[in-house]
Amino acid sequence: MTDLHESPRGTGAEHAEPGLPEAWRDALDDVLARSLAGLERRLREEARREEIYPPANARYRALALVPPERVRVVILGQDPYHQPGQATGLAFSVPRGVRIPPSLRNVYRELADDLGLAAPAHGDLTAWAAQGVLLLNTALSVARDRPASHEGLGWHAITGALLSHASRRAPPSVFLLWGRHAQSRAPAIDRGRHLVLEAGHPSPLSARHFLGCRHFSRANAFLAQAGRGAIDWRT
Repeated sequence: MTDLHESPRGTGAEHAEPGLPEAWRDALDDVLARSLAGLERRLREEARREEIYPPANARYRALALVPPERVRVVILGQDPYHQPGQATGLAFSVPRGVRIPPSLRNVYRELADDLGLAAPAHGDLTAWAAQGVLLLNTALSVARDRPASHEGLGWHAITGALLSHASRRAPPSVFLLWGRHAQSRAPAIDRGRHLVLEAGHPSPLSARHFLGCRHFSRANAFLAQAGRGAIDWRT
């Protein structure tokens, strides 16, 4: 995997062998581990015919940056960006120098309305991950120009198990479920220990159900009350 604090673009390691970070491997039982191995084989085969995003060496970057015991907030999206140079392995994030996608612009708009933060000039959310914000999608791969193309490959069982693992292992945390796909993962989370907040996906198609959710201030209030400290949402 590439240096976790740099964009995966241009590293020359796009064909490195991917793998679930060791800290998360206990999340999968033997059946799911075999399922993930089969899914990876299928992705390698598909990658011979078309471009798959993010690069294989960045597929589990969100999990590598935030082990389960360090999770403070989970932001759950749908699937990676499907245009060249966008997907980095962190949900909603793009490398510096890449145009900020509409969904992320709406996230920044909500941050401005909720916390009064000026919109950054870039879309790199690595600073959030460094504070324990797990930027995960329900599917961890996508084919170029084909959004939601890998929804049926088996990712949902894998990411559901990862969320269950985070729910068990993390101290009291906040789970932000944005959109229908993310909200379908809600049963994996222990609401008795964690705060679960749901809103529409920040895509322009559903932003009216996202804007005004005040998830960032509500997350910080919960974390402060739990003694875990507020997230600095500046990037």
